[in-house]
Amino acid sequence: MAVVETERHGQIFVVRMNRPERLNALNHELRSMLAEIWTEFRESSDLEVAIFTGAGRAFCAGEDMKESLQDGAPGGRRPAKDDPFMSGALEKPVIAAINGYAMGGGFMLVERTDLRVAVREAVFEVSEAKRWLLGGYNHGHIANLPYSVAMEMALGFRFSAQRFYEIGFLNRLVEADALIPAALEMAEHLLTLPPASRVNTVHMMRQMRPDVAPELQRLAGALHEHGAKSDLMESRAAFSEKRAPNFKGWDDPEDRYRLPSLETPKT
Repeated sequence: MAVVETERHGQIFVVRMNRPERLNALNHELRSMLAEIWTEFRESSDLEVAIFTGAGRAFCAGEDMKESLQDGAPGGRRPAKDDPFMSGALEKPVIAAINGYAMGGGFMLVERTDLRVAVREAVFEVSEAKRWLLGGYNHGHIANLPYSVAMEMALGFRFSAQRFYEIGFLNRLVEADALIPAALEMAEHLLTLPPASRVNTVHMMRQMRPDVAPELQRLAGALHEHGAKSDLMESRAAFSEKRAPNFKGWDDPEDRYRLPSLETPKT
């Protein structure tokens, strides 16, 4: 069984993550297959709009922690340059059809789409902060959400589809049996636009969206290396053993007063 299934509806390309037994969690195989399929979509001359969804009761539950624990490191990520969807090199619009849980890295996939339709039962959460990782490490929350909501998301609070619809993060909220039809309806509208207008408008809107400054990327990297590596190991062990973690905090207590900053060091 392929971990990604695709369908063609004329010029519309439906991309469906297909690991329902693992809630479509991102492992090496799924990431690699998605990179290949997004490349196929980008290079196709007869596919213009994509619908991105998941099989079963989840859109995507994020990183496959089981595989990560076996590998001893966050698992199997291909460099972003290999994936036009993740690297921002995909010029064509992508509609998310969110059929259930969108957690951690799964939520970050949603953030990279242009239009979003969700079932009423969908649930959104960024759980990295609970595992001693940065809860906003891809910084897409700031581009997609008001600051206070982005902060709430980064700190591990869970959101309902209804709240995200009210905030404006979702374009449509529908019943489960109407999800793909609603996404197809949006895609068909896009196809009524002149091709150059559609592509250029999507490109312009993406360019206007706040992006991540190199300084912010540097800060994220520094913070990942800062402090409590033992808590990261404890988080993984607790997940594997299905128990509550016992966090200790900074390995060196003085580290809490040495947090890296965006400020340029004075010379």
